[in-house]
Amino acid sequence: MVAKKDYYEILGVGRSASADELKKAYRRLAVEHHPDRGGNEESFKEINEAYEVLKDTEKRKRYDQFGHAGVGSSAASDGNPFSAYGGGFGGTGPFDSAQGKQEFRFDFGDLGLGDIFGNFFGGPSTGSGFRKAQRRGSDVETTVEISFENAVFGTEVDLRLNLEDSCEHCQGTTVEPGYELKTCDQCKGSGQITNVMRTVFGNIQQAAVCPKCKGRGKIAEKSCTVCHGKGTQRKSQTVKLKVPAGIDDGAVIRLREHGEAIEGGPKGDLYVNIRVRPHKKFTREGELILSSENVGMVEAALGTEIDVETVDGPVRMKVPAGTQSGSDFKLSDHGVPHLKGSGPFDSAQGKRGAHIVTILVDTPTKLSKEQIQLLEEFQAGGKKSLWR
Repeated sequence: MVAKKDYYEILGVGRSASADELKKAYRRLAVEHHPDRGGNEESFKEINEAYEVLKDTEKRKRYDQFGHAGVGSSAASDGNPFSAYGGGFGGTGPFDSAQGKQEFRFDFGDLGLGDIFGNFFGGPSTGSGFRKAQRRGSDVETTVEISFENAVFGTEVDLRLNLEDSCEHCQGTTVEPGYELKTCDQCKGSGQITNVMRTVFGNIQQAAVCPKCKGRGKIAEKSCTVCHGKGTQRKSQTVKLKVPAGIDDGAVIRLREHGEAIEGGPKGDLYVNIRVRPHKKFTREGELILSSENVGMVEAALGTEIDVETVDGPVRMKVPAGTQSGSDFKLSDHGVPHLKGSGPFDSAQGKRGAHIVTILVDTPTKLSKEQIQLLEEFQAGGKKSLWR
């Protein structure tokens, strides 16, 4: 018979190791030798057996005094998770018929190995069972096109959609009016069924949503005759969308629980993609509106006033004498309202950007002989007026 290894040697610690040192050694070795991570199964069993004894003060005292003989029989009765295998997986094989007489759970603390078992065996553990993800309806995506002005000032749009909504006949209960819900006979009202999986580590319970009642724990005495127990029906509906002032092309607005309905859960979300039609005169850069205005060469040289088209209507703007082509002029508070980050305490909320007007000076292409003569005299430093 092969002698059993010393528990301290298995964990790689001295006999005077503290509880914290034992725990750190166990964590490191358990991760290194875990079978799901390609480790050695026998070593993994030995590591768990050693730690189960040494982490317990009383067991450790008996082990220090009597060795394996001091814990060989008592370990099984004191909560050793491997007790089905004679205190250390020894003797009885993993698929022995006696295995089904006792089930056990692994306690890996904060090693993170619970995620491994959760993913491998069907879901995350809650300690008392398995978490059931809440069912919700499908998300819906649509697109709406608005004008440049509506993007600047905001608007309301009626979205006409064809969606799954709660059944009007049964109000989403799935039950024909006049009948009731009764306890599911398959899961006995728990909403889940439990399967036992036989693995090399023993019997492990796996919880799953009951396929008959879909996790509700109840089923209809008689299914709704309109939706046939689905709880929803497809119908046309109108959703009012408030488009905020200052929204830009390509933005997405999310309307919570305005998507598809589902029996026994909340609706999905509605995502609206905003498309802004190009303007024939204006372009936009953030909160700035850009446009251009043409003036004649003489007006640019002598100065003038022009009417500038803005989203607020015509605005009178002064063009000073000597203005060069390509010069920019700023019309404050005629741009796009502040949108990003705007909140109840945002100092910029409600403020607007500027409208930038670029002046383009028109150079005449057809001149009379007299005009040409005057320009030549002007170029030569003559004192005559440019135009008569």
